[in-house]
Amino acid sequence: MKYRKLGNSNLEVSVITFGAWAAGGWMWGGTERNDAIEAIRAAYDLGVTSIDTAPIYGQGNSEEIVGEAIKDLPRDKVQILTKYGMRWDLAKGDFAFHSADTKGKEIDIYKYAGKESIIKECEDSLRRLGTDYIDLYQIHWPDTTTPIEETMEAVAQLIKQGKVRHAGVCNYNIAQMQEAQEYVNIVSNQVPYSMVKRDIEEDVVPFCLENNASILAYSPLERGLLTGKMKPGYVFAEGDHRAGLYFFTDENVKRTNAFLKKIQPLAAEKEATLAQLVLRWTIEQPGITIALAGARNEKQAVENAWALTIDLSAEELAFISKELSLLRLNKEIGEPVN
Repeated sequence: MKYRKLGNSNLEVSVITFGAWAAGGWMWGGTERNDAIEAIRAAYDLGVTSIDTAPIYGQGNSEEIVGEAIKDLPRDKVQILTKYGMRWDLAKGDFAFHSADTKGKEIDIYKYAGKESIIKECEDSLRRLGTDYIDLYQIHWPDTTTPIEETMEAVAQLIKQGKVRHAGVCNYNIAQMQEAQEYVNIVSNQVPYSMVKRDIEEDVVPFCLENNASILAYSPLERGLLTGKMKPGYVFAEGDHRAGLYFFTDENVKRTNAFLKKIQPLAAEKEATLAQLVLRWTIEQPGITIALAGARNEKQAVENAWALTIDLSAEELAFISKELSLLRLNKEIGEPVN
């Protein structure tokens, strides 16, 4: 495994970081708790020491699973990345969307990052995670109802208290990052990035490179689309959010698989899966510090970790990018959430 520092901090994280959204079950059609715990532990054994989670993932379930998985591991060898600012238990803030919890109960999700809320969320996360500090604390989505100054000063207070080590943001644009930086040292921005979603290359990537901020790429496998395992006509389980995303229309699955077929010989030459090849390509892109890779069982976790054993030459990276430039997806239905 390789490790990279976040921004100008001393926090080193594994280049492949365990993404624990699916582990929480919410919006993924459920999950098996023991499988998720074993997945995290198997990844750790292969050097994946960093875990990204959030309270909203399963309404606390994901953080509890992470806490259970790491309870017997040396705390200073694990990096916990979690978030705040998405509330399902408080009808206040910037309404995000209507959903169902892991038990099927209808819930409203709000983006809210007021000071009192952040302090409470931090305490709740520490309890669920079974730890006394969070390595990287990230606002989950921008909250238009709360001044950025109030939000970031609350995080700065938590850092001063030792409950948080470093501050990050998620899904922030350049102006929001610049404003947040006025009140606390922002070391990273977690944003969607994959072979089929590369819009951040136009603005966020150049800004982060110039300002020494790290980019944490989430959904690098585009929620399973880029594994090559998705076929037209696939029926998602009840509650799986992917059923409503344009990436997974039959036509887009066909187009993506046609591209993957072109790079399959390179994966075979490397004795790698398509998913491993995609992950390796992702972390070699300019400005991308780490890739968050989710896993719902030990087999998937091990496969993700082994992506770092692949070596890609400049010519091979250029070949993949050239073939990728010919891929066009039809964007007619819903945009992803995270």
